[in-house]
Amino acid sequence: MTVRYEINPPKVSDNTDAQIEKLEDRIEHISHFCDGIHVTESVLGIPRIPPLDIAKKIKEKKPQLKVTVSLRTIDKTSQQIYSILNELIENKIDGVLVLMGDPPVDTKQNSQLFPSKVVSELTKNEYKEKIEVFLSIPNKPNFQKITKKVNSEPNGFVTQVIHNYEEAEKIYNYLNPKGFEIIPCILFPSDNNVKSAEFLKLDWSNYKENFTQYVNQIHKLTNDVLITSPNDFKGALDFFSSLNLD
Repeated sequence: MTVRYEINPPKVSDNTDAQIEKLEDRIEHISHFCDGIHVTESVLGIPRIPPLDIAKKIKEKKPQLKVTVSLRTIDKTSQQIYSILNELIENKIDGVLVLMGDPPVDTKQNSQLFPSKVVSELTKNEYKEKIEVFLSIPNKPNFQKITKKVNSEPNGFVTQVIHNYEEAEKIYNYLNPKGFEIIPCILFPSDNNVKSAEFLKLDWSNYKENFTQYVNQIHKLTNDVLITSPNDFKGALDFFSSLNLD
């Protein structure tokens, strides 16, 4: 049973140290109420502090937390990917979400390394014995079109932000019997996150007023959820501090 919180590392800037200190303070507060932290990598292609740097700090201070990171393939070589993976393992990071990622805003780099192919290689080289390996999956997947992801045999899948319980249920019922863990990603509903909801074309009216019940329902199904709240840390912290899972 795991409830995870997603964090975005600070953008690379002149006040990076202050931003990291602020992030560490947030992690300290929310870690009392969640079981895991997921660290993203350069969302929307905007350069940010490497998730490995943040994950190492979290694991050092909070070894009991399940710490996972995103690993983008679009801007890396195979050698860079294996180097990062080995460092993640050395620092006892629990899991890695391999995904293509958005194109970097500062370069036109595209490695053409598809996540499913990367995970297939990791499976062959027995990396799954050392670290949990995940792939992303759409909230409304065409299961006939994700055979490469399924055949690459990750430990499990992290969904894009789901819009309702039925989406999580459909994914879980198809993939869990095949032996895959499913981690549904859920956007925290608040005024500060409205722009994120609009960007995702997400209508949260079906769960905004009963968010705790909604999270409970999904967690009961999958035993694992990932809460994202990109623009409202205080709201998410208040939610986590009051969350009681059935």
